[in-house]
Amino acid sequence: MCGGIVVDKKLIQMAKMAKRITTDAYDAQIEFLLNAAMLDMGVAGVETGGFADNIVRQAAITYFLMNFGEPENYDKLKKSYDEQKAQLSTCTGYTRWSDESA
Repeated sequence: MCGGIVVDKKLIQMAKMAKRITTDAYDAQIEFLLNAAMLDMGVAGVETGGFADNIVRQAAITYFLMNFGEPENYDKLKKSYDEQKAQLSTCTGYTRWSDESA
């Protein structure tokens, strides 16, 4: 499944840059939120590939921005993340199509 994904330091740095964070004090929370993004996309059927793809990375960073602190633009970020996740979940290259009908 999606559990046990290791978030690389590059993605943590990208998330920190997006929020203009310069300290390492929040790295554990950032990693937690990026993992939560991975799990959330996985529930929607998105094959994230361990954040290897830039489109998946961008969706994860949007999820992080939406959930870190109390952003004034939460609704805009939520809409953006939901749209990114929906698009990924309908694209063959990013979706795990189950064969449960067999």
